[in-house]
Amino acid sequence: QVQLVESGGGSVQAGGSLRLSCAVSGYDFSGGCMGWFRQAPGKAREGVATIDTDGTAFYADSVKGRFTISRDNTKNSLYLQMNNLKPEDTAMYYCAADPYKSARATMMDYPIKFSYLGQGTQVTVSS
Repeated sequence: QVQLVESGGGSVQAGGSLRLSCAVSGYDFSGGCMGWFRQAPGKAREGVATIDTDGTAFYADSVKGRFTISRDNTKNSLYLQMNNLKPEDTAMYYCAADPYKSARATMMDYPIKFSYLGQGTQVTVSS
C-alpha cells in the first residue's frame, strides 16, 4: 500500500520561506517520477514541480527561481524548498508519485495527474 505523508506547511509572511517534506512508503523509487502540486479554493489543480529518479526537475513558470524540488532515494523522501513566498502561493500542497510517467510528461498534463497522492499540507502566505 502506497502512502505519502506531507509535513512542513504553515503560515508565513510574503518573502518568507518554508520547506515541505514528504515521507513515502510502499512505493518503488526506482522508476517513474514524483512531484508536488497545489490547489487553492475555487481554483484548478496546478502542477508545481516534478522530478525524475535521476534528479532532473521541471517547474511551473510561476515558481521558477523560487522553489526547489529534491528527493532522497535512500530516505524515501521528497522535498520542496519554497523561498520568496507570495500571497498567490497560498494553497493546499500535495505530494504525489507516478511509477509510469516521466517528470516532463507529468508536468505537461493539464490538469496534472499522478497515480498516488498524499493528504496535503496547507501553505498560507500573508501580505
